[in-house]
Amino acid sequence: MNRPTDTHTLTQAATPVGTHAGYMPGFGNDFETEALPEALPQGMNSPQRCNYGLYGEQLSGTAFTANPPERTWCYRIRPSVKHSHRYEKIDLPYWKSAPCIDPDVISLGQYRWDPIPYSDEGLNWMTGMRTMTTAGDVNTQVGMASHIYLVTESMVDDYFFSADSELLVVPQEGRLRFATELGIIDLEPKEIAIIPRGLLYRVEVLEGPARGFVCENYGQKYELPGRGPIGANCMANPRDFKAPVAAYEDRETPSTVTIKWCGQFHTTRIGHSPLDVVAWHGNYAPYKYDLRNYCPVGAILFDHPDPSIFTVLTAPSGQPGTANIDFVLFRERWMVMEDTFRPPWYHKNIMSELMGNIYGQYDAKPQGFVPGGTSLHNMMIPHGPDREAFDKASYSNLGPDKLDQTMSFMFETRFPQHLTPFAANEAPLQDDYIDCWTSLEKKFDGTPGKK
Repeated sequence: MNRPTDTHTLTQAATPVGTHAGYMPGFGNDFETEALPEALPQGMNSPQRCNYGLYGEQLSGTAFTANPPERTWCYRIRPSVKHSHRYEKIDLPYWKSAPCIDPDVISLGQYRWDPIPYSDEGLNWMTGMRTMTTAGDVNTQVGMASHIYLVTESMVDDYFFSADSELLVVPQEGRLRFATELGIIDLEPKEIAIIPRGLLYRVEVLEGPARGFVCENYGQKYELPGRGPIGANCMANPRDFKAPVAAYEDRETPSTVTIKWCGQFHTTRIGHSPLDVVAWHGNYAPYKYDLRNYCPVGAILFDHPDPSIFTVLTAPSGQPGTANIDFVLFRERWMVMEDTFRPPWYHKNIMSELMGNIYGQYDAKPQGFVPGGTSLHNMMIPHGPDREAFDKASYSNLGPDKLDQTMSFMFETRFPQHLTPFAANEAPLQDDYIDCWTSLEKKFDGTPGKK
């Protein structure tokens, strides 16, 4: 029998959990991680006695019989029933849930807002949330809400979770830390985070003030879109999503936990930090993703494809091909199409589109849509390039052209998005936005071959 010699000895990787310290790679993976050695049971989920005197507990993000089920086993210092006590209803007046339909607010139309300015008062993750639109119904777990967050203060001995939704967080300015039950996510512009429904966390300011966008998903969880003929590569690759490794606190200090449940907010008081998960395994976890890793695809000969080719994440609706929410990214890319109107064409759509600008200039609106700004084109409301963008695209020399230093996104949903009173009356609405199409002129005169 031949035995391997020293020359065939394998060299083991120095970082077996991945190439990013503090994170584990892969979207939808079944992870396992422990902050203390042998804290994670092996070969079973619920031993008679857990090591270190920990409590075993399951966090489920789907029904038990869903295929596949999404769940995580947590091994924690205290069971989460110790994080819940008598509840007191509180009011967060700027955080709204669907249905939120004000009869005095007109949601029909094309709308655009300048960046929402910071307030003189200190604002944390909860008090700084400003709802712009709502869609669907939080009580039946369909639809979404879009928000702008303004955060100037860290949460101190203060924790939050939403029973209503998972949150997609898109920073535009400043840096935040999400200290969650399952580990730590540090987040900055050009990255996104996904915070699952039911996950408890605290938000700290690493570099402020901080402003960004949030899509609150009431429905089925986000997943990667099917690539179809594109195949296995490009767009958002699973390996680039990072889940945090286990991290825990064992602090006996008076704390508050705020819960969002069916659009209402309730607070309970406890005597310790609830971030006490020492080890966990499962596939229900928070993620971060660097948008600079998104690999766009597009036409390389003629015509302008649908924006669906830029989908990063999609939340299914139950109706095939029609999303509860699509998260779509417009980032730097080359435009090479011949004899083609290259910007987004004029259209009206069954889906309603809320856009945000992270940085740079959007190609269909050279003026007015500034970093930190927001626009809304509701379902079946026509929209498209302004006069400047149309003229430039119609008559420019069509050599290869790189859209550079630009990143904007779209929260697209099959539901109409209703403006909140804040969006209609307090946010810096551009009253003249509708006028960007006024100067478009009739070019038709019946002459054959005229262009």
